[in-house]
Formats: sequence, C-alpha cells, structure tokens
Amino acid sequence: SIHDVSPKFEGKVDRLADLVSRDMPAPRYAMLVVPDHWGDSPIRAGTPFASRLRAWSDSGVDMFVHGWFHLDRSEHDGALARFKAKRMTAGEGEFLGLDHDTARSRMADGRKLIEDIIGRPAAGFIAPAWLYGEGAMRALGEEGFALAEDHMKVWRPTTGEVVAKGPVITWASRSRGRIASSLAVAAVARAALPRRPWMRLAVHPGDTNVPALTDSIARTVASLSRGARFARYRELLPAMGA
Repeated sequence: SIHDVSPKFEGKVDRLADLVSRDMPAPRYAMLVVPDHWGDSPIRAGTPFASRLRAWSDSGVDMFVHGWFHLDRSEHDGALARFKAKRMTAGEGEFLGLDHDTARSRMADGRKLIEDIIGRPAAGFIAPAWLYGEGAMRALGEEGFALAEDHMKVWRPTTGEVVAKGPVITWASRSRGRIASSLAVAAVARAALPRRPWMRLAVHPGDTNVPALTDSIARTVASLSRGARFARYRELLPAMGA
C-alpha cells in the first residue's frame, strides 16, 4: 500500500507506484488517499489529480480513505493516548483523539469525495498512522466500510471479523534512528519471518528521500513475492471480487 496519496506528494507517489509495481503484471496494490493533507492540499473533483485517481482506480488499484487532514489537532486524555500520539507518529494520528461525531463526519466526507471521483466504492478506511481512538472505532463500524487495518491486522468493521493477521512491514524516514531500525526490520522480514497467507507492506512519500529505504523496499518486495503472488486487498472479501 502507498500511504498519504495527495496532490502534495504526486511526484513521490509516482515513484513509489513504479517501485512497488515493478514486477506486477497489473496493478495489485492500494493507495491510501488523504482528502486535504494538513489542510493545505485539497483534492477537488475535476482537477488533473482527481483524474489520475480515477485512472489508477480504473487500472485496478484499491483506493482507501485515509483520514481527512492526516494531522492530529486533538488534546489527548490518558497516558497511553499521549504516548501513542507522541511516540508512534510525528503528530499525524488524526483519528486517535477525535470524538465520535467528528470522526464519523470526516469518514463520511472523505468517502463521498473519493467515491465520487473514482466512480466506485472505496476499498475501506485506514486511519493515519494506523491509530484509532474509541470514537473513531465506533464511527468506523457505523459507516459500513468494507475493510480497515491497523499495525497487526485487517478486519471488517461491520462485523469485527479479522480477515488477515500479522504485522505490516513499513519504513520510517523522519530520523536516523528510525531509518536504521526500519532497515533492520525489513532485513529480518526478508530473511527470517515465517511466510503468512497474507503479508502487508506499506510505503510513504518520505521514503523516496532516502536511497537506502527505496533500495530496501525494492529488495523486500522482490524477496517476499518470491514463490508467492501479489494480491489486492479486495481479495480478502470475496464479495468485492478479485
């Protein structure tokens, strides 16, 4: 999956799409679309970027709603929430501290915008930084999205059924320490992790700024797909078709 798809990062999204699909016979990945990244990069119907979203979707890319702003402006109650907001993301866990009504409104607005542009249902909703607060979890089930995911699983929000388990392999570029740790985790994944029925990889626009990360991504995609096949998220739900 390519996260943070936005007009702000269009060139970097292109690079990531080329990178992850290099050995694919057809697009078999997902894009996580942010309707208005940080409040200064809105996606508008009828624009060239909207046309690109439609073309990507028509080619087979699964489109997820990925928050609204991708920016966390909430005041967090409780030590655990404050820890997650500070340590698990750089202030981008938008849905961690939202109340139920605000979370549901942003989900619904994001869904309408993206579905109107691509002309088909969104594949699901994935919160920025994979962080969901209590209000967001309630809203997610009520909005009827087909799929959602966090760091450890993919599930059906309407029923709670877990349809894929296992940690997502991702990379981080915002500090030398995080770069080093994500390179190490990816190396272990290539060499030692047991293969699961479904394995998820997630990439971000910032990864393209660090050649070591893009090299690691390419090597990991090639390694984990050896003896397996690329799959779409929609294949986790037979009703959505392959």
